[in-house]
Amino acid sequence: MERDYRCKACEGTGMLSDDEGWQYKCSVCDGDGSYDVKDIDRGARIMSVDENNRLLD
Repeated sequence: MERDYRCKACEGTGMLSDDEGWQYKCSVCDGDGSYDVKDIDRGARIMSVDENNRLLD
């Protein structure tokens, strides 16, 4: 993958993790590791959390 298109949020892995180590699909690139035109056009996704502020995927 070209460096210019690699997602900077997940560093091209497609996965993000929170401060407790829970991993989830990158919401910036939609989990594919590359940031391109189709990701720019997609709107922001509101994520749900539980009472401990953990993401519910």
